[in-house]
Amino acid sequence: MNTQVTSLTTKQTEVATGWHGSVELVYACDRGKTQLIHSQARSPLKVQRPFYPEGEAICHTGVLHTAGGIVGGDSLAQTIHLQDNAQALITTVAAGKIYGSRGKSPLSPAGKAARQTIDIKLDCGTCLEWLPQETIVFDGAVYQQDVRVELAKGSSWLGWEITRFGRTARGERFLEGEWHSHTEIWQEGKPLWIDRQYLPGGQEILDSPQGLARQPIFASLIYIGFPVSSQMVNQARNIWMATDRQGEAGVTQTMAEGLLCRYRGNSTSEVRNWFIEVWQLLRLSHSGVSVTKPRFWPLFG
Repeated sequence: MNTQVTSLTTKQTEVATGWHGSVELVYACDRGKTQLIHSQARSPLKVQRPFYPEGEAICHTGVLHTAGGIVGGDSLAQTIHLQDNAQALITTVAAGKIYGSRGKSPLSPAGKAARQTIDIKLDCGTCLEWLPQETIVFDGAVYQQDVRVELAKGSSWLGWEITRFGRTARGERFLEGEWHSHTEIWQEGKPLWIDRQYLPGGQEILDSPQGLARQPIFASLIYIGFPVSSQMVNQARNIWMATDRQGEAGVTQTMAEGLLCRYRGNSTSEVRNWFIEVWQLLRLSHSGVSVTKPRFWPLFG
């Protein structure tokens, strides 16, 4: 009887305060095979078993949110460590959903924020491809995401973020709420890349040319690792120019000789396909290995 009361009280507390989920992943390379040597998850996050569609060198891992999405008051934390020479691709099993906030009050008119922190440590000779599926930010959502990468020399990081503001299939727009996305990449105490994005809900920012320009999707791809040449930057631009473009895009070389791609448009498949082609370009240039799409991704588009 006491166990049932404790269980019920715990569930009531989680409903009142929000989920506090976490994931801890540690990868190690042993004789050319990357293995997930430590995996710990706390609900609502869950880690799928590793896959090796590209052979033993690269470990594919999918992270699942079993509750379907996060809401104000939820707090998620992911800690990822690649030990020397490990190679991993981490993605999400489904599109992320950030629901409308709750707990609105005169002191907090926007409501409680949903938060996610992602801390990544990459040791020497490692390569991490962080490729989550699209995130849908519902109208009224308040969301803060912080990504910090500690990059050892001789390691590389490729990450992207594709965000849709509003459930556009229903005609919804992001008229209320806040979206914050901060990404920092450091090496030996020096910042290689710091990107702070903020979008308040509202028609003005959605319609403004300095905002989303009536487009519901904003996306970024960042690569830091082996030096990216100006020729590769032009190749990434040419890949975009060769598509049947609907959105807008830009490509530039970062101060750390990395690659940055930005997109503003209305098609998830358009930006995803472009990012995949850029990913392929980077892979072939630096390792000579073609990309293999994770089994968790949609087969269409």
